[in-house]
Amino acid sequence: MLQKLASFAGVQGPLVTIVMDGYGLAKSETGSAIAAARKPTLDRLFANYPNISLRAHGTAVGMPSDEDMGNSEVGHNAIGAGQVYSQGAALVADAIASGAIWAGEAWQQIVAGAKSGTLHFIGLFSDGNVHSHIDHLKAMVARAKQEGVKTVRVHALLDGRDVPETSALDYTVPFEAFLQELSTDGFDARIASGGGRMNITMDRYDANWSMVEKGWHTHVLGEGDQFASATEAVNALRERFPGTIDQDLPPFVVARDGKPVGTIEDGDAVVLFNFRGDRSIEITRAFEELAFDKFDRVRAPRVTYAGMLQYDGDLKLPQRFLVNPPAITDTSGEWFSKSGVAQFACSETQKFGHVTYFWNGNRSGKFDGETYQEVPSDVVPFEQRPWMKSAEIADAMIAALQSGKYKTLRCNFANGDMVGHTGNFRAATMAVEAVDLALARLLPVIDAMGGIALITADHGNADEMYELDKKTKLPAQNKDGSFKAKTAHTLNPVPLVLYDNVSGGKLGLKALAGAGLSNIAATTANLLGFEKHAKWDESLLEIK
Repeated sequence: MLQKLASFAGVQGPLVTIVMDGYGLAKSETGSAIAAARKPTLDRLFANYPNISLRAHGTAVGMPSDEDMGNSEVGHNAIGAGQVYSQGAALVADAIASGAIWAGEAWQQIVAGAKSGTLHFIGLFSDGNVHSHIDHLKAMVARAKQEGVKTVRVHALLDGRDVPETSALDYTVPFEAFLQELSTDGFDARIASGGGRMNITMDRYDANWSMVEKGWHTHVLGEGDQFASATEAVNALRERFPGTIDQDLPPFVVARDGKPVGTIEDGDAVVLFNFRGDRSIEITRAFEELAFDKFDRVRAPRVTYAGMLQYDGDLKLPQRFLVNPPAITDTSGEWFSKSGVAQFACSETQKFGHVTYFWNGNRSGKFDGETYQEVPSDVVPFEQRPWMKSAEIADAMIAALQSGKYKTLRCNFANGDMVGHTGNFRAATMAVEAVDLALARLLPVIDAMGGIALITADHGNADEMYELDKKTKLPAQNKDGSFKAKTAHTLNPVPLVLYDNVSGGKLGLKALAGAGLSNIAATTANLLGFEKHAKWDESLLEIK
């Protein structure tokens, strides 16, 4: 168990960690839904309580470079683990650069499985580097040709979320040219199907299996509107559904003479080239589970299947994977459990896995003394209900606090991130306001229980809702004069607020150079009266 802290006996009441998903600290109020929101509770917190900023992107959360945005998965990994691990993007890039991926047994099995059939690649089609990177895909297609595979088909999930919202043609046009140039000497590679990532295939946390069903019918069965190319499909669908951004575009199938060019058949090989787990698990289950019952697959082709990484180590999904995921050990959840600290975790479906699975180092099972509560998310576009389940999460947290059963509690309010991704500025301000209202209800209960709260975020999003012109720093404009929406995460730092009405001002936060999300675990341990684990990054708690 963790050693007792000599300088501080710990908070008498509960310690609550609140993650305001997608709440960054922008350098300018221009385009910030946070700045535009009416948020009296948050304004009071920043004015009256100790607060500092933390790094939540790039190398601070295990990404390859500081040009890479953070995301909810790596953010919660860092918060829960108290350490920084190289994450999916870096692991895959390194494996490709070193050639280790080609020497691996999984890749060799994929190539062998495709020699008498077709090699299919399914995944997010952009360079956002959050779920995938198109350069990884290009490297694998080129390698497949080199190793004697004759036919490759790509099933492209359009992004518009981790990259600009209508940037699909920036990827389809050069990629189709790349495939055409590569298709010589008996090698045939082309995009076979696709659709928006929030329309098909990439559901998570069992929130909307109909998305995966649509993806299965598109990629596997070749059912859907037919076009001569992916580029033609994007142009036609934009004309047919004006104002629809890439992530929401309906599915399409590429066909020749009325016949789909790339259905998935017995004897084929399939690689899901996303490296991030949450939106990869459900489609993986559809390919791998013999007793699958989430929807009628119509037919389940016998294929050699692999993921870029193993998306769930506990559930062994998938069984075959190209790159080993980070082995995250000695998390705060594990060591608080060993130290007899009862823990409670709560969020709605969209972020439930983040306060449980990702928080605990990509571990599906609970540690002793942990209790989880999931609030089912609404299955509607987030801009239509920007309050999401903030009230119900507050209800659950209040009940858990008042029960007196838990020493440390954690929750995630998903609003700023999920609504921020829609690009709808007004909805995003409402999302921030909904979280502010939830805090206004939750904080007095923490006071009544003699507790303290750490209020933070996992990355930015709602802090920059418009693409900014690099020269003027003003919002970039579309041809019609409207502002160009930004739907991706930001590179901005996030806050850490110490909400403390019980110590009489004896506790504060120190602003360490380079401090990031991984410093929160040690800070939490100190507030509970424990020394940090030797592997954890330094505590930010200041005891006066």
